[in-house]
Amino acid sequence: MTTKTPSSVRRAAESTLEKIAYAAAAEVPTAEPHDSDRLGYNIYQFLKSRRDPLETALKTAGARLRISDEEALTRVRAYLKGQGITE
Repeated sequence: MTTKTPSSVRRAAESTLEKIAYAAAAEVPTAEPHDSDRLGYNIYQFLKSRRDPLETALKTAGARLRISDEEALTRVRAYLKGQGITE
């Protein structure tokens, strides 16, 4: 039995919405890494569609945060603003 080498993975550019969303989620301390992933996904969905406010994206994620919801929202907004993204 032989194993093939895995396919090479091309990294996404730092300016893509996905990278920005997950980097914004990394600014918020969570109980587990999966909570951060869920938060990043919901922030990405917010950036992509802009249908609901950012507050809804944070609540929908259901992430267990180690800080208050208001502080998390402040940190995410500050990161997005630093990247040139306004709500």
